[in-house]
Amino acid sequence: MSHEHHHECCEHEHHHHEHHHDGLVKQLSLIIVDINFLILAVIIEKKFSLSTWQLLLVYLVPYLLIGYNTLKEAVEGIVHGDPFDEHFLMSVATIGALCIGFLPRAEHQFPEAVFVMLFFQIGELFEGYAEGKSRESISHLMDIRPDVAYVEAVSSSPLAVGKEQNTKSQTLIAKSPEDVEVGSVIIIRPGEKVPLDGVVTEGASSLNTIALTGESLPREVTVGDEVISGCVNLSGVLRVRTTKNSSESTVSKIIELVEHASEHKSQSEAFITKFARIYTPIVVFLALAIAILPPMIISLWPLAFGSELTTNSQPLTATWIYRALMFLVVSCPCALVISVPLTFFGGIGGASRKGILIKGANYLDILAKVDTMVFDKTGTLTHGQFAVEAVHPNTYNEHQLLHLAAHVEHYSTHPIGAALRDAFPEEATDGCRLTDIEEIAGQGIRAKVEDHLVCVGNTKMMDAIGVQWHDCHHIGTIIHVAIDGIYAGHIVINDKVKEDSKEAIRDLKALGVRKTVMLTGDRQEVGAHVATLLGVDEYHAELMPTDKVAYMEQYTSQQSTVAFIGDGINDAPVLARADVGIAMGGLGSDAAIEAANVVLMDDRPSKIATAIRIARRTLAIARQNVIFAIGVKIAVLLLAAIGLATMWMAVFADVGVTVLAVLNAMRALKNAN
Repeated sequence: MSHEHHHECCEHEHHHHEHHHDGLVKQLSLIIVDINFLILAVIIEKKFSLSTWQLLLVYLVPYLLIGYNTLKEAVEGIVHGDPFDEHFLMSVATIGALCIGFLPRAEHQFPEAVFVMLFFQIGELFEGYAEGKSRESISHLMDIRPDVAYVEAVSSSPLAVGKEQNTKSQTLIAKSPEDVEVGSVIIIRPGEKVPLDGVVTEGASSLNTIALTGESLPREVTVGDEVISGCVNLSGVLRVRTTKNSSESTVSKIIELVEHASEHKSQSEAFITKFARIYTPIVVFLALAIAILPPMIISLWPLAFGSELTTNSQPLTATWIYRALMFLVVSCPCALVISVPLTFFGGIGGASRKGILIKGANYLDILAKVDTMVFDKTGTLTHGQFAVEAVHPNTYNEHQLLHLAAHVEHYSTHPIGAALRDAFPEEATDGCRLTDIEEIAGQGIRAKVEDHLVCVGNTKMMDAIGVQWHDCHHIGTIIHVAIDGIYAGHIVINDKVKEDSKEAIRDLKALGVRKTVMLTGDRQEVGAHVATLLGVDEYHAELMPTDKVAYMEQYTSQQSTVAFIGDGINDAPVLARADVGIAMGGLGSDAAIEAANVVLMDDRPSKIATAIRIARRTLAIARQNVIFAIGVKIAVLLLAAIGLATMWMAVFADVGVTVLAVLNAMRALKNAN
């Protein structure tokens, strides 16, 4: 996305919200004024003896006041060759009701005509309010795009001159994020939004990530940590080197995903759209048939059969035109056309509040039906980073063992060294003297910590220095430690399983997901260990990316609805092959996020169950609306056919049902527990 496009999007969204709010206020004011005019018209009718033409003029004031926009939309539809919509149906029904009073011996229906238009506008008001609420929940994402980035112009200490913007030194230059090049150094002060993705080069702070991940707990960052655009800096000043330009930054990707979500219609939405196109013209022609055929049949009956059909005192033509108009009002598909897409829109909005980005309503359909869940292991069910899992001391205690091992690994760039240092962070500040460091290829490292000779490595190192080591029952990388030629114990390092992975598998099974599978490129024993630990039904280890695709094709061919969740660049082909692909958005690769249909912004696998719950709830609400709307309409149509329905019933069957369906659709916005 270009700079201009982003800027226009932001401004357009801001104006859209203001315009939408003003529009609702005007609509409500118009309804209140119109109700007063209608009451006045009824009083005039009761107080004065007026002719039908005079009464029509009195009632035309509230009718045109409230119905002008609807009539205008109907005329525009006819001009553009697409007449069959709810505005056309309302216009025909109300104009017909206004004309009934001019038929011989027929009673006028002027108040009913005004009420149909009035209730239609009330329905539109509710629809506008509900749509505004849904848009609000999604477009709060627009607010996370920062407007400015403060770029460091000269090489000096930004943390000292952070407030010197607008001074002669010009240490910081305010730029639009779109104009900042990759590799630039930007300064982010407390209270400011992170404008671009990057790596912290100086400073430490807490970041509020709720807009991106739905999590309220602030995230601590320090030198070397990645920061993503859209977060709010809470405490310290940060110096960040940018790693992505604006269009590639996390915040832009998220907004782009959500903006395009409405393009992918669900099966229900697509069906309702097609249904309305076919259904509306049929309804208009049926209404014409109801108005013309029965009076014609009743009139011709004596000629054909020699006996008269008994009818009520109301003129035949007026009775059947009135029923035809009721039929038109009842048949209007507003409740379905409005509430079903609104429900899916609300579902996507509710999910985004939870940090779950669903790229289209059609994926809500698929998520609700998922019965096979396939996981990648590293970075999805596990953190994808080495960490100390267990410490087994022999002659020293745990604290001493970790203390000495962490010191020996002080200069190591290996992930195992980093894991040992992370397990004992005090190592950097406790002042112990480190000398005679020697790295032995394929074995480990030895060094003097104070006066102790410490050897940290594998079994080959222990054998080489003649130390009797102990085996370990833990699965993982075993690091043995010898101090002054005596075996001190061993440390187990593993790719740590995420805290909520077990909960994720349990929740999915509780939701009725039939099969859970784990695919990994890791060693067989590691795969078996993680699968057993988490309770996964099936696992396959030591796989290449092509093997993962082959397994995915096997599962999708078994008449199952299969979801795959992964995070790495090698997961992109599998994500694209699944019925629904779910990517980890926090640590996941761009390729995986691009290929996925659903993105979890905080990398927590337990959010998958939340996404499925939201999808099922959204579909259930859409189904309720369809059954309720069609059920009420059929009931009132049957009553209308036998002459028992009134125009008030018809108004309820259309506008009342629409209002109730819209209010029900708004429930989709609420977070599923």
